[in-house]
Amino acid sequence: EPVVSLAEVLAENEELEKEARAVLGGSDHERCSYSQGAVKRQALYACSTCTPPGAEPAGICLACSYECHGTHRLFELYTKRNFRCDCGNSKFKNLQCKLLPEKGKVNPGNKYNDNFYGLYCICKRPYPDPEDEIPDEMIQCIVCEDWFHGRHLGAVPPESGDFHEMVCQACMKRCHFLWAYAPQLAGKEIPPLTKASSLEDEGIVLKVEESEEQKKEIKKEAGGEHHDTKEEKQLEQFNEPSTSSGFCRKFIQKFPMEIAETTSEFSFTKSEELICKLKELQSKPFVKKDTATFWPSSWRSKLCTCEDCLKMYSELEVQFLTDECDTVLAYENKGTSDQETERRDPLMDTLNSMNRVQQVELICEYNDLKTELTDYLRRFADEGTVVKREDIQHFFEEFQSRKRRRTNRMQYYCS
Repeated sequence: EPVVSLAEVLAENEELEKEARAVLGGSDHERCSYSQGAVKRQALYACSTCTPPGAEPAGICLACSYECHGTHRLFELYTKRNFRCDCGNSKFKNLQCKLLPEKGKVNPGNKYNDNFYGLYCICKRPYPDPEDEIPDEMIQCIVCEDWFHGRHLGAVPPESGDFHEMVCQACMKRCHFLWAYAPQLAGKEIPPLTKASSLEDEGIVLKVEESEEQKKEIKKEAGGEHHDTKEEKQLEQFNEPSTSSGFCRKFIQKFPMEIAETTSEFSFTKSEELICKLKELQSKPFVKKDTATFWPSSWRSKLCTCEDCLKMYSELEVQFLTDECDTVLAYENKGTSDQETERRDPLMDTLNSMNRVQQVELICEYNDLKTELTDYLRRFADEGTVVKREDIQHFFEEFQSRKRRRTNRMQYYCS
């Protein structure tokens, strides 16, 4: 039989704990999240015992899944945005929330889909699907937040998995403006920001001219012809290539008089108002397809935030697309970092406080426990029977009894 070391067991346990911290995202397992209102993003569950198919869909928070539905059949929904815990409200006919009994009858801001009945994708199948023998990973759409089989997206996901977020076919139809961004962003890695070769690269052309008399006048006001003024240094910086058109607007707002006094002509070929990136992209040829799209990290920061586009996002109820903190990755990173600072491994703390002999004894005891527990549970697996609470209690009683007998036989006395 394969041998597993204590270090490997601890490493595997550490990886599982890391995944759990990421999924739970710092959710409180003791207090219901209802009092927080519509939580920006949280781990959610659906109870098929309380809300079976045919009943109204409902979602419950982590704490309620433990305290109020501990013995029920639950569906893990991973995360949902802007959701308020339903536990104990009018959707639950015979259950009152043990953590917060006083709740509103419904949460009108919540959104539901087939996930709340344990069904996913366009095929409306459970996961894992006992009737599906095709190995396939599930990918979550960041707009509707449903989960899809990779083979049901109309497009093959990048083989390396080198994408950050996915938008499904239905959401691409509803948010058709994304197709204008797709040729530049979807399926491609966005390079890090670097200095543009010229201001024309950012869609803005500046024309700044100064007469010799104006230059002399500026130097004279500064107290000498051979010393650069603060304004000249700022103008030199202003004329250098910039990575953001917003820099130009901020400069103009901060130094309007200096620019007026030091330039004989200052003109934009485009309006000083924020230029709509979407209209520029829509003026170029692009193709709409009946497929999902795959987007790299930081793609949301490339979306236009002009007044018209923000209004469109609001009408389509996708304002979150411009929020980098809305991403599942940001949620997972927050959960991991928040709990990492508070978390301590009790086993490692115990080992570190022991001398070498005690450490060896603890490891031996751990290996004995692991071997005997594995053999004990294997009998239940072979017989197809359920492990009950009294079975576990019986095992540990027998284990402690055997341990005491071994210890008594190993005692030594010095005369």
